[in-house]
This record gives sequence, C-alpha cells and structure tokens, in this order.
Amino acid sequence: MVSLAELQAEFGPEIAESAFRDNRRIHVPAEKLYAVLAWLKESRGFDMLVDVTAVDYLEYPGATDRFHVIYLLLNMSSKERLIVKTALNPPELELRSVVPLWKGADWMEREVYDMFGVTFAGHPDLRRILMPEEFTAFPLRKDYPRKGLGERHNFPVITRAES
Repeated sequence: MVSLAELQAEFGPEIAESAFRDNRRIHVPAEKLYAVLAWLKESRGFDMLVDVTAVDYLEYPGATDRFHVIYLLLNMSSKERLIVKTALNPPELELRSVVPLWKGADWMEREVYDMFGVTFAGHPDLRRILMPEEFTAFPLRKDYPRKGLGERHNFPVITRAES
C-alpha cells in the first residue's frame, strides 16, 4: 500500500490525502501530476488506468478551485485502488498527457477535453470525440446553460425517414 509519507518524501509536502468511504484520494499539484503518476505506475505497480474524468466545482460551497481532473488507478496484482486528483483554474487548463504511460488514456483525455475544455499537452490526437468539431462550447461545465447556447440551429435536422 502506498503511504502518504512515501509520496511526500518523494514529491514534497504539497501532496495531501483524503478519504471518502473506502476510497483513498491523493491530491497532487498540477505541476507534479505526471511525475507522481509515472512513479505510481513504475515503482508501485499501478498498471491500469481505470478512468480519467473531471469535475467542475463552480459555485460549489467551500470550493477553492474551479476544476479537478481525477485519475482512477488500479494495481492489478494487489487489487489496490487509488484516486489521484489535481486542481486547475482558468485560464490555465492544461495538463501533460499520460498517454505515454497508459495507451488507454487516449480516448479518456479526449473526452475530458471535449466535455470540460481541459487540454493535454503532448496528446497524440487531441480532438473532439463526442461533439462535432464545429461545436465551440464545453457541455459539462457548470456555466453551460441547461437548454444550450442556441447552437442546435447550426446543425441540420435529420428526420426518422432520413436516418
């Protein structure tokens, strides 16, 4: 099991830990994220990236950062799970891509980019995956209107007979 003391000894006292139910969460500054993830994979056996996602904390009570990007890791041999979180604030919404560590991060990072607008430096093919390329907004941001921005009129309507 990876301890907080090990992480802090390796990467500094900025690394923090929290728990929710039975989930351990490691909080890492954005500039140290790639190094921590590489260390967890290479030195501690977290060989599976389960998911990459993001959360928008706009207007969330007590939140100090706008976005958190979350990495869910699994050590296949020990079955240990770990959540690694990093905070981002506009206009600096960029992280280093983890595709060199886990090839499966390719589409996960594209989804976070498409829905939240977080870019991943060094990603091999960072383009929209769920929304059309012409779409200019990020639909999972909290400031995106529930009824949309009026962009639907820009796309042709396809009837049942045409589909």
